[in-house]
Amino acid sequence: MDTGGRLIAGSHNRNEFVLINADENARIKSVQELSGQTCQICGDEIEITVDREPFVACNECAFPVCRPCYEYERREGNQACPQCKTRYKRIKGSPRVEGDEEEDDIDDLDNEFDYDALDPQQVAEAMLTARLNTGRGSHPYASGMPANSEPDSSPPSSQIPLLTYGEEGSEISADHHALIVPPFMGHGNRVHPMPYTDPSVPLQPRAMVPKKDIAVYGYGSVAWKDRMEEWKKRQNDKLQVVKHEGGNGGNFDGEELDDADLPMMDEGRQPLSRKLPIPSSKINPYRMIIILRLAILGLFFHYRLLHPVRDAYGLWLTSVICEIWFGVSWILDQFPKWYPIKRETYLDRLSLRYEKEGKPSELASIDVFVSTVDPMKEPPLITANTVLSILAVDYPVDKVACYVSDDGAAMLTFEALSETSEFARKWVPFCKKFNVEPRAPEWYFSQKIDYLKNKVHPAFVRERRAMKREYEEFKVRINGLVATAQKVPEDGWTMQDGTPWPGNSVRDHPGMIQVFLGHSGVRDIEGNELPCLVYVSREKRPGFEHHKKAGAMNALIRVSAVLSNAPYLLNVDCDHYINNSKALREAMCFMMDPTSGKKVCYVQFPQRFDGIDRHDRYSNRNVVFFDINMKGLDGIQGPIYVGTGCVFRRQALYGYDAPVTKKPPGKTCNCLPKWCCCLCCCSRKNKKTKQKKTKKSKQREASKQIHALENIEEGISESNSQKSSEVSQVKLEKKFGQSPVFVASTLLENGGVPQNASPASLLREAIQVISCGYEDKTEWGKEVGWIYGSVTEDILTGFKMHCHGWRSVYCIPKRPAFKGSAPINLSDRLHQVLRWALGSVEIFLSRHCPIWYGYGGGLKWLERFSYINSVVYPWTSIPLLVYCTLPAICLLTGKFIVPEISNYASLVFMALFISIAATSILEMQWGGVGIDDWWRNEQFWVIGGVSSHLFALFQGLLKVLAGVSTSFTVTSKAADDGEFSELYLFKWTTLLIPPTTLLIMNIVGVVVGVSDAINNGYDSWGPLFGRLFFAFWVIIHLYPFLKGLLGKQDRMPTIILVWSILLASILTLVWVRINPFVSKDGPVLEICGLNCDD
Repeated sequence: MDTGGRLIAGSHNRNEFVLINADENARIKSVQELSGQTCQICGDEIEITVDREPFVACNECAFPVCRPCYEYERREGNQACPQCKTRYKRIKGSPRVEGDEEEDDIDDLDNEFDYDALDPQQVAEAMLTARLNTGRGSHPYASGMPANSEPDSSPPSSQIPLLTYGEEGSEISADHHALIVPPFMGHGNRVHPMPYTDPSVPLQPRAMVPKKDIAVYGYGSVAWKDRMEEWKKRQNDKLQVVKHEGGNGGNFDGEELDDADLPMMDEGRQPLSRKLPIPSSKINPYRMIIILRLAILGLFFHYRLLHPVRDAYGLWLTSVICEIWFGVSWILDQFPKWYPIKRETYLDRLSLRYEKEGKPSELASIDVFVSTVDPMKEPPLITANTVLSILAVDYPVDKVACYVSDDGAAMLTFEALSETSEFARKWVPFCKKFNVEPRAPEWYFSQKIDYLKNKVHPAFVRERRAMKREYEEFKVRINGLVATAQKVPEDGWTMQDGTPWPGNSVRDHPGMIQVFLGHSGVRDIEGNELPCLVYVSREKRPGFEHHKKAGAMNALIRVSAVLSNAPYLLNVDCDHYINNSKALREAMCFMMDPTSGKKVCYVQFPQRFDGIDRHDRYSNRNVVFFDINMKGLDGIQGPIYVGTGCVFRRQALYGYDAPVTKKPPGKTCNCLPKWCCCLCCCSRKNKKTKQKKTKKSKQREASKQIHALENIEEGISESNSQKSSEVSQVKLEKKFGQSPVFVASTLLENGGVPQNASPASLLREAIQVISCGYEDKTEWGKEVGWIYGSVTEDILTGFKMHCHGWRSVYCIPKRPAFKGSAPINLSDRLHQVLRWALGSVEIFLSRHCPIWYGYGGGLKWLERFSYINSVVYPWTSIPLLVYCTLPAICLLTGKFIVPEISNYASLVFMALFISIAATSILEMQWGGVGIDDWWRNEQFWVIGGVSSHLFALFQGLLKVLAGVSTSFTVTSKAADDGEFSELYLFKWTTLLIPPTTLLIMNIVGVVVGVSDAINNGYDSWGPLFGRLFFAFWVIIHLYPFLKGLLGKQDRMPTIILVWSILLASILTLVWVRINPFVSKDGPVLEICGLNCDD
C-alpha cells in the first residue's frame, strides 16, 4: 500500500481520515487448494476400482484413503476413518477382520480370509513410515510439506476434503501408480535396510485391481521408470528418509540406500522439542519431604491448638491464626511444584522441516508488539534498542512485523522511532553479516568481553569500529531529541512539514499510524529487505475508558490483524530487548510442532535483567519464581503469563477454545447408559484370548501415536468449520466489532490478509479498529484479547486461556532470550511490587477470581492452586505484619506465644524447621538456584509483605468497595550516573514507614528484653532465648531494607526516622500502659529476711 510516505491519522467516530506522513505495503497472498485425489495418509494416488470409480474407504465422509492404507487400518490400526471416526466396513476384495458384521450382500469368499496377500511386517513398516513422514492434507504445519509453499491464508472451509472425484478411464495407463512399499524406518534415528535378504528375488508388487494382469500397469517399461523418478522426487520433497530406486521389474539394490543426506532428512522429521523430567534422584526425595512436611505440619498444629498459653491467651490465639494462614499459603505455593520439568528445543530440526534450500521459508509469520507510554520515564534510547534487536532478529524478514504502541501520543517517541528506522538500515545488515549477540547496540558495545572471539572475517574490526561511531552519532541525535522535548511550545509540537502534531493533547487526539519500514523502496544499505516497522497511537477522547496497557495491546492486535495478520504474536516491554537472536525460533519449536503445538496458547520466556548489583539486594532477578515455580507449573498446564517476553497464538487471544483430540467412538447404542456400554465392551474383550489381547493393545498403542497428528489437525479443522459455517456474521461482529476486514481475519487460523480487501479499505479499517469507541458492546477485554479489570492484565489473560483448555510452555534457552531493566533502588522496587499486588487484589474481588471462576473448563486443579496463590498472597500481609510485631510485644511484656516446651514439642519444632530447610535445599538443587538468591527472595518476601502488599490491599479495597481509584508509579528504566548509582537513590514514599516501624520496635524490644534479663538474674535468660530468636528472625529479614534506608551516605532520611520513632513510641507506651512489668496493684514489697539493725 502506497500512501506517499505520509502519516495516517483519523477518527472513525468523527469520520476523519487524514494522510499526514505514512506508508504501508499490504501483501495479499493466494493459496491453491489441493485436489483431494491423493491419499491423505501416505500421499499416493487413489486407485480406480473395477467399477471404474475411485476407491472410497469411508461411505460417510469419503475421506481420501488408498486401499493399502485402508487395509492396514483395518488389520493393524483402530479400524476407523481418521476423519469422522466411523468404523470401516469390509469392502469386496479385502480380508475380513475381527469385529466385522455379517453382510449378506457381499459374496467374496476368495478374498474374505486372504491374510497372506501381503507380508504383515512389510505393510506395518510401510504404513508407519508413511504416516509419520508424509504430509497431512494441505495443512502448512504438518510434518510433511504441502503442495504449495506459501502459508495458507484461505478460510477454514477450504480445508474440508472433497467428497467427489473426477471420472477416470476404465484402463490404467503405464504412468499410473501401483503400490510400491514406502521407505522403512524404525524407532528413533535408526534407518533399516529393505526387508529382502536375497536381491535376486524380485519384489512382488501389489496390484490395485487383483484380477488384472501385472503387465497392464507397465512394470519394467520406460514409462514405469519415469513414474518411479517422479515418485522419488515427491518423496524427497516430503523429507522421506529413504530414496527408492526402481529398476528392471521393480528390483531394489540395498547398496543404493547409502546416502549422505539421509541422516539430515531423518533429523528434520523428529520432534522439534522434548521434555526433560527432573532426575528421580532429585525429585523423589523432594516429594517425600513435602509429604513428610505436611504430616509434621499437622502434628505442629495439633500441639499448638491443644496447648494454649493461659497467661497470654490473646497473643497465643493471634499467633495460631497467623500460622494457620501461613500453612494454607504454603500448600497453595508448594503443590503446584509437584511435577517440575525442563524443555529442550532443536532449532536445526525446525530449519530442516520448514526451511528447504532453494524454496521460500515456511516458518510462520510473527507480529511483535512493543508498548510504551511516557518517554520521560521510559527513555527513547532504551525503546530504540528494543526495536533494533527485533528488526535484527534471526528470522525471515518477510515474516516479522514490529508494532510500537505509543499510548502517550508523544512526538518524541515518533521522532525517535524515525531515527531508529534510519539507523536500522545500517545496524541490521551488520548484525546478520557477523552474527553478533546481543543485537541491541547499547548492550552489544558495552560488553566487557573479547569481541574478537570466534570472529574470522577480515573486515569485522573495521566495520565494528565504523558501526560504533554510527551508533554514538545515533545516541547524540536521540539525546538531542530528548533535550528538545523537555520544554513543550505553547502552541504544541509541529512536524517538519509544518503540520501540527495530532497528539498534542494526550487525552484527546485521533488515531495515528506510521509505517517506517517494510514498504516498497525502503531497504538496508546492502539492498536487502527489512522487517516491517509500524508506529501506532490509538485514538483517545474524553469520556471513554481506555484500559491502560491492556487496551493498547488490544488495539495492536486489531491493527496487526488488518495489516499483516501473523498467526503468532510476541509482546515485550519497551525495556526488554531480544538478547538471543534465535528467540523466535525457540518459540516456533513449540508452536509449529505438528504433534503437540496445536494446543499451545503461548510460550513464556523467563525474565532476565541487566544493571543489577551482584548481591541483588531487593531480589530484582526473582530467580526463585522463574527457575522453580515456573518449572513446576510447566509440568502441569504451563506457566502463568508474566506480561512480557511471551509468544502468543493469535487464535487463543481471540477467545477460542483449545482443540480437543476426539477419541474414536466405540460400537455402542446411544439409547443405553454409559455403564451398560462399558459392560458390553468388557464382555466383548473377555472373549478374546490373552495372546490376541496383548498383540492388539500394542497395535492400538502404535495406532494412537500414528494418528496423534491427524486427530489434532482434525479437531482444528472441525473448530474452523464451526466458526466459518455455524457462527453468523452478526454474532462475529458482536464479538469482535464492526470491522468486516478484521472479522474476516479472525477466521484465518494460519494468518494472512483477506484477498478481497483493497489497499484503501485496509487503510480505513486500520484507523477504524483503533478508534476509542470500537470496543463498545463487544467482547474485547471480557473474552477477547487482553482481559480488563486489573492493572495486572497478564494474570487475567493467561488465566482465561487456561480456562479455555489451552496449555502454555516455559522455554529457557541456554542464552537468555530477553533481558530488561529493573528498578534497583528501594522506593521504585516497592512501587513495582505495589502495582503487582494491587492487580492481584482487584482480581480477587472480581468475578474472575480463580477461587470461584472457571469450573467445568479445561483448568487443572494444581494450576488453579497456583492462580489462587497469585491472587491471595497480598492478604498474607496482614498476618505477616501481626506476626512480625509479636516478638517486640513478647519482649516488652515478658510473655510468649508458646508455653513451656516439652520434649515432644521440641521434637515437633525441630522436625518442622528441618523439613523447611530440606525442602528449600532440594528446590534449589533441581531448580539450579543459589542460596544467595533464595535468601534474598525470603528477605524481600517479608519486606514487600509488610509494606507494598499491605498498601495494595487497602488500595484495592478502597477502589472496589468505595470507588476510590489509585494510580501506580511507572518505575524508572535507566541509571546514567555511574554503575549501580540508582541503587543508592532515595525517593520518599509512605511504603517505607511500616517496615521501619517494625525494625525500631523489634530493636527496642531486644534492648528491653536483655535489660530485664540482666536485672532479674540468671533464671530469666532461658525463657528469653525464644523471644530473642523470634525478634532476630524479623530483624534479619528486614536487614536489606535497613541498608536501603541508610543508602550510600550511611544515614537515614529524617522524615523516615521521625515517623518511625513516633509510631514505635506510641505502640510501646500503649503496651506498657496495658501490661507493664510491675503488677497492676503496685510494687510487691517482701521482707528480705536480713536483720538490717545489726
